[in-house]
Order: sequence, then structure tokens, then C-alpha cells
Amino acid sequence: MSTPSFRDYLFAPDHPRVAEIRGLNAREYAEAAKTDSFAGPMIEGWQKLYPQPFAGITSDGVRREGLFPLAPARAGEEGPTADMVAAARKLLGTITPEQAGKLSYAVDAPEWQSWANPEFMQHDTGLRLDELGEPVRDAILGVVEASLSGEGFELVRNLMRINGFLGDLVELPLLMNEFSYNFALYGEPSETEPWGWQLFGHHAAINCLVAGSQLVISPVFMGAEPDMIDAGPHRGVKVFKERIALARQLMGALPADLRSLAVAYGSMVDPAMPEGRIHPGDERHLGGCFQDNRVIPYEGILVADMPVEARELLDAVVDDFIGYLPDGPRAARRREIQEQYGETYFSWIGGWEGDGAFYFRLQSPVVVLELDHHTGVFLSNDEPAPFHMHTVVRTPNGNDYGRELVKQATA
Repeated sequence: MSTPSFRDYLFAPDHPRVAEIRGLNAREYAEAAKTDSFAGPMIEGWQKLYPQPFAGITSDGVRREGLFPLAPARAGEEGPTADMVAAARKLLGTITPEQAGKLSYAVDAPEWQSWANPEFMQHDTGLRLDELGEPVRDAILGVVEASLSGEGFELVRNLMRINGFLGDLVELPLLMNEFSYNFALYGEPSETEPWGWQLFGHHAAINCLVAGSQLVISPVFMGAEPDMIDAGPHRGVKVFKERIALARQLMGALPADLRSLAVAYGSMVDPAMPEGRIHPGDERHLGGCFQDNRVIPYEGILVADMPVEARELLDAVVDDFIGYLPDGPRAARRREIQEQYGETYFSWIGGWEGDGAFYFRLQSPVVVLELDHHTGVFLSNDEPAPFHMHTVVRTPNGNDYGRELVKQATA
């Protein structure tokens, strides 16, 4: 059986899904989406969650303290703080006073929690890249580049390019383009005091805080519909292929009894699922936008019970998830995650053989990693497909947005 192609699921140009919103820009669609049959209920549900006082994701409703001490990073684990500060100051020197007023917030502002990953702009936080001149836009991307690894920055840019490719495919370039993203600064750029930035829009949301030499990039949402570009100047771009292959290999490396225990539900839409387990927008993943205080119970099997081969594959999955981090912070995050393997759970939904859709989650006191294949939003597939996925990285127990570090720094 051949792998399904996203091009088999393109809407006809006159289909109401795309024809009725053609010509709308992001601000116009932000209003139209409120009454849209698909987006409207999601917006209404999310409005109840923002702004709520931040507590953090937990597994049982009780936040575990003491996991994220504010201290200088260990040798070899330092963040690129000086480069980040230089890039942020260059940006501040490029913008107008009016733009500066819209760009910057307090380091602990609730607007941190306003990010979202759909194509509609629910919250107009910071500056919108597709409304800016090239010098300001380049300076913003310079801050992002200074904060991420080379491969991390390239992945973010490729997700933005895929968004532009999708906008062209469905003839909605005003709504979805390479720069239809918001960017905000939080706090004053400093080599000693906490500050950070946020970039968010369709299928890409990154929240970054640096406190001295410690770097926290979480929550992170990265996704794609489709997962590749097969025409135009960026032809050949593909995303998440290795992560998906590693996850399948990991399931194959588990003994049959452990694999059976890891599978929470055998199919992506399973009659055994409780009401509400599948969200209309997030589908199976649990740590998306506006879920900052969600209780996510552990499921599946303990990583400590995995055989060596499976655990090595899991290490590779983790490395792929956190590959957006520069070398030093990536080493710190890898160590932090591995130190909790005795309390880390791995769970799965769907099949694992072949090329079908699936979901998995790795969860511990210090991390939540999720990958979920989705039905179409701007493609017509009504079942989860391997060419549309969402991935999520969360830091539970209070350190999303580096909030635990900020709390200690301002105590």
C-alpha cells in the first residue's frame, strides 16, 4: 500500500472551506473565526482558560517543588546569553517608539500565556512579522537565531516556509504566509536578569527565557500541514521524518508485553476513549495552547522498565525533540530528563507498524513530549494522516516560560 500524499486531499478552489475565507487577512479572519463552525467552539473554550493565574502542568494537581533551582549553569551547559542580548538590543535599536510600545512586556506578564498555534490570531501579542518592514523582521529573526541551535533555527524557518507553501496551495496567502507570526519581548535584555521572547503562529510557537546562563525554551509547539514542500523555491523541505521513524523503531524494540502495556488506546479514534479525550483542534495531544495548568495523569510504561535497545532509541527521540536547543542548554536538558527516567512514563495511541498515524507521549516531573498525527484543517483528510502532525514540549511543575526561575529571581 502506497503512502498517502497530501496532494490527494487538496480542496477544490471553490470549496466553502477555503472559498469563504479567501481574501481575508489575519485581522479580518480573527473576527470571522469567532463564528466559524470549526474555529468558533475552540476559541470559546480557550477563552475560559486565558488568562488564568499560572500554576503549571502537573500529573496529579499537586505541583512538585524544588525541581528547577536558579543557579549558574554547569560548565559546558551555558546558554548563549551574550549573543541573545546583542541581538535583542539590535532589534530595539531598529524599531520605532510605537513599535517598542507594542513589542515589550514585563518578564512575568500574563501575555506569555497568550500564544496559540492555529492560523487564526486569537491574541494580538507583540508585533506581527508580515506587517513589518524587512529590517525589523530580520532583526526579530536574529533574536530567534541567536537563541536556538543552527538546526533548531532551520526547523523553525522551515515550518514558517511550509506555512507559506500551504497558504499558496489553498490560495490564502494573506492568512497563511511565511511571516504570519507574532513576536514579543518579555523583560529587559540582560546578561544577569531574566528576560525572554516569544514567537507564535500557525504550527510554530516558541517561548524562550534566559536567566543568567540558564536557558529555558518551553512551551514549544511545532507542527506542519503538510510535512513537506514539493514545489517552488523551497522544494525538498521535509520535517519530523526522523522523529517519526525513531518512534516506530522504539515501539518495535519493546517486548510484546511492554508494548501492549504502553498502548493506551489501540486506534486513533477509539470507542474506549472517555468523552473529551479528543479535542476538536488539539485532537489527542494534551499540552497545547492555553493548557498551562492542565492535570495530565501518567499513562503507559516506565522508561526504567525498557530494555537497553529501546531506551537508546528513546534517548534519540528525546534528542530530536530538544534539538532546537544550543549545545550547552541541550546537554543540560538531556541530563535533566535522563535523571528522571525512574519516574518517566511512555504511552502510545494507534498502530506502530507501516506508515499509519499515531500519537505518543513521554512524561515525567520535568518534561512532557508529545507527537500527534491529525486530520485535515486545510487539507480534506477526515482521518489522522502522516502528513499532518503536532508536536509539543512542556516543562511541568512550574517551569514553562522559565516561570520558576523568574519567581526565584524576583523573590
